[in-house]
Amino acid sequence: MAGKTWLVTGGAGFIGANATLRLAREGDAVVVYDNLSRPSAALNLRWLRQELGGDGFAFVEGDVRDAAALEAVVRERRPDVVLHLAGQVAVTTSIAAPREDYETNVTGSFNVLEAARLYAPAATVINVSTNKVYGQLEHHRIEEQATRYVDASAPDGVSESEPLDPHSPYGCSKAAADVYALDYARIYGLNSVSLRQSCIYGPRQFGIEDQGWVAWFALATRLGKPLTVYGNGKQVRDLLHVDDLVELYLQVAATEGIAGRAYNVGGGPVNTLSLLELLERLGTWRGSPVEPAFAEARPGDQLVFVADCARARADLGWEPRVGLDDGLERLFAWIAGDAAPQVAATA
Repeated sequence: MAGKTWLVTGGAGFIGANATLRLAREGDAVVVYDNLSRPSAALNLRWLRQELGGDGFAFVEGDVRDAAALEAVVRERRPDVVLHLAGQVAVTTSIAAPREDYETNVTGSFNVLEAARLYAPAATVINVSTNKVYGQLEHHRIEEQATRYVDASAPDGVSESEPLDPHSPYGCSKAAADVYALDYARIYGLNSVSLRQSCIYGPRQFGIEDQGWVAWFALATRLGKPLTVYGNGKQVRDLLHVDDLVELYLQVAATEGIAGRAYNVGGGPVNTLSLLELLERLGTWRGSPVEPAFAEARPGDQLVFVADCARARADLGWEPRVGLDDGLERLFAWIAGDAAPQVAATA
């Protein structure tokens, strides 16, 4: 039985590279569409070619803001699944360059949906969104403990019933793309869903200060780079290992009757970590305490976000499998064995 054809926008990014490897090894055809704007994308693309060989996947260098180029790829390849990962991913960048953020995340996502509507109307379109669409959750009762904040209003995590209330240009652009994806299912019958992802981590995540904080903290610790914590470090996220996320993508692609639905996606209450708690783990890993600098909290930063994944569990039979201890161990091993030398060589 022939496998599916996937178009993965942003396929040379952290999540995209992991997804491409898994999909190709499952026997599916994968077309990676990426503009290689981040230095780590070239590293991930080279890694994919090493792992899969020259014909293990197809690569098209392109930008989702280029509607004609994107439509040409969809028209030629006729994908069964469009996994839309390409985007501007940092709150800080969106504040400094809001037009670029808008054009990438709103116009780019619109282009993806239109290309699918016009040339692959039967495809499943997975729009990758973010927990930032919910904003600061200011009406929640947040309690401060010794090493972390706790959301007392949502002990099981935030569900999809939480209203969208973005508090940054990034949150706004992702919320707009999110709503477009859901409405294309309603108005045009497109099989599109939106996944509001929390904190994803794992191998191939070349984190930087503005995005990918778990990997960035680990890389900086390994390489002896200075670390700055913005705020008091008690901010909490639920961590989801990338292997679990890719498994979810496969489940979405295999499930009928979910068009127009949004899903909160994260590690859930059992896989939460604050910045301070990660620093303590990194000190144990290194064998000496990690002592960061502290600065004022950055705009748009949530004190706590934990996803309630009950809807994904009910509709898709999915839940996280990789525990926090195991997942961090895998990340640290990759950084020690592969990532740090590459980062040092390109610095």
